[in-house]
Amino acid sequence: MKIVYVTGCLGFIGSYVTRRCLELGWYVRGVDSCTYASNTTLLDEFFSYPNFCFEKKDINDIDFLYDCDYVINTAAETHVGNSIVSSEEFVDSNIQGVHHLLQLIRNFRQEGKDVPVLFHFSTDEVYGDINNGEHTEDDLLKPSNPYSATKASADMLVLAWSRTYGIPYIILRPTNNYGEGQYVEKLIPKCCKYIELGKKIPLHNNGEPIRNWLHADDTAASVITIIESGKTNEIYNVCGGFEQKNIDTVSKILAQYGKNIEDSVDLSITRPGQDVRYALNDDKLRSLGWEPKRNFDEEIKNIVEYYKGRFIW
Repeated sequence: MKIVYVTGCLGFIGSYVTRRCLELGWYVRGVDSCTYASNTTLLDEFFSYPNFCFEKKDINDIDFLYDCDYVINTAAETHVGNSIVSSEEFVDSNIQGVHHLLQLIRNFRQEGKDVPVLFHFSTDEVYGDINNGEHTEDDLLKPSNPYSATKASADMLVLAWSRTYGIPYIILRPTNNYGEGQYVEKLIPKCCKYIELGKKIPLHNNGEPIRNWLHADDTAASVITIIESGKTNEIYNVCGGFEQKNIDTVSKILAQYGKNIEDSVDLSITRPGQDVRYALNDDKLRSLGWEPKRNFDEEIKNIVEYYKGRFIW
């Protein structure tokens, strides 16, 4: 039985990872600061497993780590638009928080204990955009906005602490995650919210940016595959293999409500630091036997039904 920490266990991706680990019988120490994007109602589900315990803390405030095999770090500030308005919380969580975790793990080596692996969640956005082709794990990092810059900075810290202090790591760089339970600031739930409120959906840059969509449960499955079959001190891309313009994503959501783009979308917004297209090559991960199971066009119907009537205004 593996013992893992999952930071951000009540967040969107963290909750899917936590659920996967618990279902395998792994002992999970969940950590979450219970901020605005945390879903505390998940605690009832997670506490139904005898192999779960929870600590309400910001990752910067963790005093020490119990013996464990992996520290799976999903805790982060993740919304690009928010980072453009104010970046302080992004620096605090995404850079300082990762530095703090690295120092806690470093303590294991200084004390002569077995050192846990830091399984760090990064993002496809660290590479910047790409007009043609796909980014591989060896490509240079060229972040375009404060959010992606903080994530790239964290990746650099992980790599440096590994080389200098021997901290074992795995870095995962996923594309755009979607699924049930995502906080309303993200594109898909935000669309549902605005439709139910009878307001036009604000869609920046004419809806032209292209995103590769990956279901959060497929992302969580990739974590298990890498831990069970992958190598430490490696970077893995993970993508859903399905890309489309944001305006096409919104069109599919509107269709579930019987609405159209012309009457329902505000295209007057321009967001600075906006990447045109993200695309990843994840052959390294797929060679381990992982592949995405969820189909976007099928899942979007379930997601819209999930969000209908669930918002508290």
